[in-house]
Amino acid sequence: MSVYDIGRLCVKTMGREAGHYCIIVDVIDKNYLLIDGLKVRRRRVNFNHIEPLTDTIDIKKGAKHEDVEAAIKKAKLDKKMNETISIPIK
Repeated sequence: MSVYDIGRLCVKTMGREAGHYCIIVDVIDKNYLLIDGLKVRRRRVNFNHIEPLTDTIDIKKGAKHEDVEAAIKKAKLDKKMNETISIPIK
């Protein structure tokens, strides 16, 4: 079991979507993950640019955006996923 499991809730720490919550949809290789979310576009991201959290949702590998949205609502994380946190500049 890895920290970067499919369905893990994460926060983007780099880029224009920094501070937004996202869900890991697929593990592409040792450096990249596929993420999706309510305020984050579905995209490939370096694992160094996200911070995993303890929450997880139940989705299948490569789930469609609609399936991810439904799983977020089922887990009652939609309010949290619409929030933005401030990331300190290093």
